[in-house]
This record gives sequence, C-alpha cells and structure tokens, in this order.
Amino acid sequence: MTTNKRTTTKYDIELIPGDGIGPEVVDAALPLIRTVADNHGFHFEATHRDWGTENYLDHGEMMPEDGLERLADADAVFLGAVGHPEVPDHVTLHGLLLPIRKGFDQYICKRPNVLFEGIESPLRGYESGDIDFVVYRENTEGEYANVGGREHRGLDHETAVQSALFTRRGTERIVRAAFEAATEREGSLTSITKSNAQAHSMVFWDDVVEDISDEFPDVTVERLLVDAASMDLVRRPHEFDVIVASNLFGDILTDIGAQITGSMGLAPSGNVHPGEEYPSMFEPVHGSAPDIVGEGVANPLATVLSWSMLFADLGETAAANALWDVVTDQLADDSAPRTPDLGGDAGTEAVVNDLRSRL
Repeated sequence: MTTNKRTTTKYDIELIPGDGIGPEVVDAALPLIRTVADNHGFHFEATHRDWGTENYLDHGEMMPEDGLERLADADAVFLGAVGHPEVPDHVTLHGLLLPIRKGFDQYICKRPNVLFEGIESPLRGYESGDIDFVVYRENTEGEYANVGGREHRGLDHETAVQSALFTRRGTERIVRAAFEAATEREGSLTSITKSNAQAHSMVFWDDVVEDISDEFPDVTVERLLVDAASMDLVRRPHEFDVIVASNLFGDILTDIGAQITGSMGLAPSGNVHPGEEYPSMFEPVHGSAPDIVGEGVANPLATVLSWSMLFADLGETAAANALWDVVTDQLADDSAPRTPDLGGDAGTEAVVNDLRSRL
C-alpha cells in the first residue's frame, strides 16, 4: 500500500467485478478509467478478484477466509455488483459486501442523487439540477448488525430475534460527517428516523443529532420519520440537501433517490473509511441485474461515476471531475448513445466508446 495516498502517482486498486452485470460494466469501463488516469499523470495497478456467487457455488464461500487481508494494503477497492438468483441475498451480502464494509470500518456510505441535464425524472415538473442531494448512510451497525439468531427451527414455536445496534461512537461520527457535508453544500440537513415507534434506538439517534447540531449552528436541521421522508422524496425532492440516516433507512431512501433522478444505472456509491488505516470501497448502486446479464445493454454510467468518487477519495480531483463531467456532457447530448434504461437502444460498449471520444 502506498504510504501517502495524497501524493503518490501510482495506486493499488482491488477490483471485485462480482456477479451478474458487474463484470460486464467493470470490464467495459476500465479502459476509459485508465485513459483518464493517464491524462492526469497517475496510474494504477488493478488486481482482479473473482469473488462472488460463482466462487460460492464452487467453493462454498463468497471470498476466501483471508479475503480482507488480501485487500487491506490496497489504496481503494472497486466492487461491481453482488447477487445471484440461485443464492439467497443474505448469503451474498454477509459473505462479501458487509464483511468488507465492517472489516475496514467504512462507516460512511455516501450516495449522491443528481437529476442530470438530459435526463427526465418520473416526477412531473422537474428539470436538470432541480434534484441534487446526498445521503449519508451509517454503514457498519444499526439494523444490519448481525446480532440475533433463530431457535427451535422447524417447530411451531420457532423464534427469530434480530437486534439493531446503535453505539454513541458510531452514531456521532456519521451524524458529524453529514453536518460537515452540509456546511460545504447548502447548509441544510435532514435526519431520518422512526422514533415514534422505536423509542430506544431512534430516540437515541435524535438525541445525538441534537447534541451534534450545537457544533454547527449555521446548519438548518429538519427531522422526518422514514415514512414521511419517503413520501417527501417524491413530493418535494428539490428541498433536500444532505440526508443522514441509519443503515436500513439509508438503504431504502437511496433507492428512491436513484429512481426519481432517472435510473438506478446512474447511481454511484462510496463506502468510505475517512482515515488512512483501511481502504474505502466504491460501487454502483444498481445491483447485479440478472435479467439482463449477457445482453450487453447494462448502463455503465453508475460505474464511471463511482470511479469518479474513488479518484476524488484518492485526492485526484482533476481526474474525478473529468469523469463526472464527461458523463454529464454525454447525458446532456440528445444524440448520444443511451442504454435501454434511459430510453435508448445502445449497448454498454457504445456508451463507453462515446465517453472516450468526448475526452
């Protein structure tokens, strides 16, 4: 691993193409990503890991037992997608994605939601730029903590217990990160809970937000219950700036955010460990999309935008901006190739080739 990821010109990137359309979009985008890196005076070594459900079906594990050790010295990790129709989702998530998030303390899941020029929202009356918010989702505990169990399996009194875990340290750091983001954006933060029904964990979350808000007197704070927030993301998405939420609520709300801004194929994501101790991991939100695997029509833009976030995390701001801008430029061009999810008939390769020509 490089000793200072802010000054080096060579990076070690771990690539986990994963499942379904993951390998398709990762492989298609990689030449474009290398071109942008070369154009901005740095390069990276990419180590491919064939981990995922195929590995699970062959060897009974999503990744090797020492998988985290193999990734630990990287400057960043890129994940294509996780999921397979023949493998239950809880197996895929708990076998690969969640261990990386938790093992590398990637406690910030950062998911921007932007209505780009040239993209039509399914919501009536919204134009480019009208929707632009970012979700800070707690990423290592909350409702996705693996606390609980099942007893008396197969009997009529079979019991399942699932407990959410909220620590002051974990809640304070994600809330503080969201407040800091709000100071750099429009100065507005919305905290999402369900504290009317969850009187311990969510009221605790509310208390932490109240405490942290004293440190940021210039940030306007709104508090919403998750059901109201889900409605308001459809009813008034233009009013949101920074949203902070627990693991489960953040997961759900960001899927809504991706849809109202045009497509899951445009939604990037970063699992961020802000320090130097562990690598961060970046991934498109769209999932493995088994219904279109092998058809060559998967939208690569979420992957490209996720690489933009990765470069930004490495401190390569110019390269990050170049990737984000070339996607923005392509989407604003009515004559540009578009994949079916955006109303076109172009394939993955055609979209990437067009991006490269625009560089």
